[in-house]
Amino acid sequence: MPEAIRTEKKGSAFFSILQRVGRAFMLPIALLPIAGLLLGVGSSFTNSATLEAYNLIGFMGPGTVIYSIFTVLASVGTVIFDNLPLLFAMGVALGMAEQEKGTATLSAAIAFFVMHKTINALLIISGMIESGTLQEGAIANVVGIPSLQMGVFGGILVGLGVAALHNRFYKIRLPNIISFFGGTRFVPIISTVTYILVGALMFFIWPYVQSGIYALGDLVLRSGYGGTLIYGFIERILIPFGLHHVFYLPFWQTGVGGSALIDGVMVYGAQNIFFAELASPSTTVFSVSATRFMSGKFPFMIFGLPGAALAIYTCAKDTKKKVTGSLLLSAALTSMLTGITEPIEFTFLFVAPILYVIHSILAGLSYMLMHLLNVGVGMTFSGGLIDLTLFGILQGNAKTNWIMIPLVGVIYFAIYFFLFRFLIRKMNYKTPGREDDDGEVKLYTRADYNAKKAGSDGKHTQEPSHGVSMMILDGLGGKDNILNLDCCATRLRVTVKNPDSVSENLLKQSGAAGVIRKGGGVQVIYGPQVSVIKSELEEYIASIS
Repeated sequence: MPEAIRTEKKGSAFFSILQRVGRAFMLPIALLPIAGLLLGVGSSFTNSATLEAYNLIGFMGPGTVIYSIFTVLASVGTVIFDNLPLLFAMGVALGMAEQEKGTATLSAAIAFFVMHKTINALLIISGMIESGTLQEGAIANVVGIPSLQMGVFGGILVGLGVAALHNRFYKIRLPNIISFFGGTRFVPIISTVTYILVGALMFFIWPYVQSGIYALGDLVLRSGYGGTLIYGFIERILIPFGLHHVFYLPFWQTGVGGSALIDGVMVYGAQNIFFAELASPSTTVFSVSATRFMSGKFPFMIFGLPGAALAIYTCAKDTKKKVTGSLLLSAALTSMLTGITEPIEFTFLFVAPILYVIHSILAGLSYMLMHLLNVGVGMTFSGGLIDLTLFGILQGNAKTNWIMIPLVGVIYFAIYFFLFRFLIRKMNYKTPGREDDDGEVKLYTRADYNAKKAGSDGKHTQEPSHGVSMMILDGLGGKDNILNLDCCATRLRVTVKNPDSVSENLLKQSGAAGVIRKGGGVQVIYGPQVSVIKSELEEYIASIS
């Protein structure tokens, strides 16, 4: 086999693995919005400064029933952030397991406890906890076990490892005398044994890894505004490949994103620092060195991309403006409220990639500007109005300097609008509403797709309600071509046996905004309704099995 072909296949396999890892990360990440909502609301209305600012001390101050309710909400939100490593271990194992996902999840929890308890035992035996020989912050309380501070890296290490063991052994057949312990029962057994060894190995090597992580974090922090710009650009440019979760997670959840001493506890990771400060009554100003990895999203998500949507609308043909406008309005509101931007981004990505590159540069500049202007607004998942209200406006301008977001945002709206309108017209990009044919204008979905048309080729005789699912399944090469099926916030993520059997044309006819292919990894972009599409597709596949 020629070297070039081998290299391409290795690259495709690597992309497929990274795609699955990124998809698995989405499971625990999906917990963050509800945890942040509880913590944000609870902390806001138990904060004395907020209560005094809105004259609420008498109505919902300390000692009142309402104050007690909000205290409970803040505590519930905090417990999720405090135990993210365990949740990542279970979530990643769940996402990476091919079958029998419940067994993989339970095994990951067991392996997580075993690994940290092994490290704890070795720390006690060596006397390191009492002697203080490790660097400051090296020891942490992990689900009640004094262990090495591994953060979500420890959870990911467990999740990936257990998933690999699970996929290899969940159907193992043992000799008759011990056959009871075969199959799925073998997975927690082998996971326990393996992670005793992994825990012992981590005891010796993790302090060196930890030192490297802190050094990298220090380098990033010392890179200043230029480093923030590069971070924002890379985070956005990776969106089309579905690898942005893999990139930003270390900054949000580990020492790469910095460290801070909060109420006597050393906290690592930008998002962890922000939410620890949010929960602390002693916080007067949020750490910009942490929020620099988050606050840059707000200007371009709430203001910039809606400006791009307006530009696309004004460039549409008069006969198509009504339809184009209604679709763009929905996508713009989604971006503004929730921070889910892919419906707009993928609208112009596939017809004019240069617009996406410009968008990524503007995103990087947005991060840098928020850092430069000392904006201290964090987030749970994305930078929409919901997070801005909870973690910016309700916390007060003195703590967050949130007022700079709309001021910069108005400028961003104008830049996106005029720049994109100029380029669309100058380069004659075929954005929605500018198509040469008289076909249907669409952005990323077709909710009321005509099922009769989907079955007109005679391949299917199922009920019309399965029309879109039929087309998606055909586009993916049929049931037997699918190895793994899942989704993230906006896209269907599929691993297929034969990439040549995938039909991008059929998938786009089903309502997809775009299709990304790399070897056996296929990502089909549908927008925020993708979880419903996935469920309907799984039901349809089950009905024809």
